[in-house]
Amino acid sequence: MEKNQSSTDSSSNMFLTGTILLANLDYSGLADYAVKALVGGVIWMAFKVAGDYISERLKKK
Repeated sequence: MEKNQSSTDSSSNMFLTGTILLANLDYSGLADYAVKALVGGVIWMAFKVAGDYISERLKKK
């Protein structure tokens, strides 16, 4: 006797969902956002380091 069983594979469902979501992704916009986020992070880090340096100098006086 043969039984016809349809089993669902969760990894294939996730792969299909991910493929559909990534197919509609705007890669040029994502690259622009990544560059802006990187530049913003560098500026924030510079202000943070400068603030810590100035704070330490004021504490020593």
